[in-house]
Order: sequence, then C-alpha cells, then structure tokens
Amino acid sequence: MALLGMDLGGTKLATAVFTEDGELIKKDRVFLDKRGGSGVGRLITGRIRETLDDALRENYSIDSIGISVPGISRSDSGTVWAPNIPGWDDYPLLAEAESAGGNIPVVIDSDRACYIAGELWKGNAKGCRDAIFLSVGTGIGAGIIVNGDILRGSHDIGGSIGWMALDRPYSDDYAGCGCFEYHASGEGITRTAGRMLEKDADYSGILRDKPLAEISSRDVFEAFEKGDPLASLVIGDCIEFWGMAVANLISLFNPEVIILGGGVFGPALRFIDDISKESSRWAQPVSSRQVRITGSALGGDAGVTGAGYMALKKLREII
Repeated sequence: MALLGMDLGGTKLATAVFTEDGELIKKDRVFLDKRGGSGVGRLITGRIRETLDDALRENYSIDSIGISVPGISRSDSGTVWAPNIPGWDDYPLLAEAESAGGNIPVVIDSDRACYIAGELWKGNAKGCRDAIFLSVGTGIGAGIIVNGDILRGSHDIGGSIGWMALDRPYSDDYAGCGCFEYHASGEGITRTAGRMLEKDADYSGILRDKPLAEISSRDVFEAFEKGDPLASLVIGDCIEFWGMAVANLISLFNPEVIILGGGVFGPALRFIDDISKESSRWAQPVSSRQVRITGSALGGDAGVTGAGYMALKKLREII
C-alpha cells in the first residue's frame, strides 16, 4: 500500500509517495513555469499518471491520492479557488484528478489544512488534539485542529487569518489580502521596507543598494543580520504583528501547540522567543503559559506530507 501526496504552490508542484506509516518512498518537484488554468491541471494529472506508471514498474500500488492547494477546496463541488493560479476561480480539479487516477480515491484540501495535518502525522503536532499551524509565506493562513478535527468553517474557508484585523484605521490596501497579510507576510515585509525607504530620505544603509522594486524579504532579513537599522525596524514591526496574531489564536483556541512555518519561517525562526514574548503581552494569561510555540518539524515538506495523510484518511473512510 502506498499514498501519493501532491502539494501545489504558486510556483511549483511537489509530489511524494508514502507508506501507510508515513515513511517516505520518493519525492520530486516540478516548477509551474508560468502555467495557469488548464495548464496547471494537466501538470497535476500528468504527474499522477507518471507516478502510477512508476509504481507499476517498481511493483507497488498507489492506493489513494491527496492534493494540497493554495486556496479554497470546495468539498461540495470538487472545484478549487486558488488566487495565485490564473484561471482557478472555480477549477474542476477533483474531476480531472479522479479521471487520471482511474479507480483510486482522491481528496483535495487547502494547503493550510494540509500543513497542520502533516505536522499531526509526522511532525510537531503528533499526539495533539488542539494545534495550529501558522503559515507565513507569500500569503498567511492557519491550519487549525480542534478536538482532533480540522476546523474548516461552513464553506471550507476557515483559517484564512491573513484577513485578521490587527491595526486601525481600516485601509483600502487591505481589500485584496487582509490587514495581517498586508503587513506581515513575505510580500508585507518588502512592502513595509518600501514604505519606510520612501519616507526616510536620509537613510543610506544596505537596502539603498537595490532599486525599490527589486527588494525581497530575503534582502530585508540579510540586511537585518548585518545590523541595518531600517531592516531592524521592519522586522520589529513584523514581530509585533506575528505576536499579536499568535496571542489571538491562543486566546481563541487554547491550543497545545502553535507551529510557525511557511517560507518566512525559514529565516524568521530565530525570532520565536521574541514572538512568544510579544504574544504573552496580549494573550489570555493562563492559556499563554500552557501553549508551546515552535517551528515546523517538516519545513517545506509539511504540505506534501499533509496531503499524504489526507490520502490515508480518505482510504480509511472507504475501507
């Protein structure tokens, strides 16, 4: 028995084959190369067929398929909304994946749900019944487990905390991504740095070495490491937002663990103690003392591992 996990991101598709115990058999990734719409669909179905052919040659079977998508997976229709994939407003991914897989069961879920599912199966949420994965990358989302079940909301949109209101007054800039994501995502880091650079005409530090439009969050972290004062202000601003968000999650859900992951946590893992200190100022005090705040044990493999776990759960429902 083997499980195929697939993790679709904004720039790449990761695939992995697992045993039912979660042991990795093989993994791979392919870049989207600016594909959109049905081109991304064909990439996914092509990888499904290739994996099934590989399994046949290597004398094992793929018994279930799980797919993680960067947006909303509509369980009632099998369609997907993914804002970073052009043409995926209501894309019929389930039907296409089932067609490629033949009689193999397929399940699709949001990346945030798969992140926490992966950590529950093989990572830092193992054994927990109440746990949260706060993913900070290009965007921000949260995978939330309450009483052992993934919290999805009435229309599968639960965990979209990029829209968490953490500042005032409201700005029209928040309309496309939400207040929290606007300020403290990977793109938010570069956006904040840009605003500060435009306001501080006297600044002549490291971040002046690049055109404003070319500055990335990686540049800001590297400048911070070198003691750049503007980068320190940017990161300090983000720590406050991350800390407030963690505090709100602690107060709302009283989790056993909050796991910080995504591309930003990466370089931002070194700030976990600072984030914990900031969150303790805002959070319900008893719950704040009970929670464990840590980084992802799976790193960039959290989504594909969670997709594998979703495939296992789907198979067990059928069996």
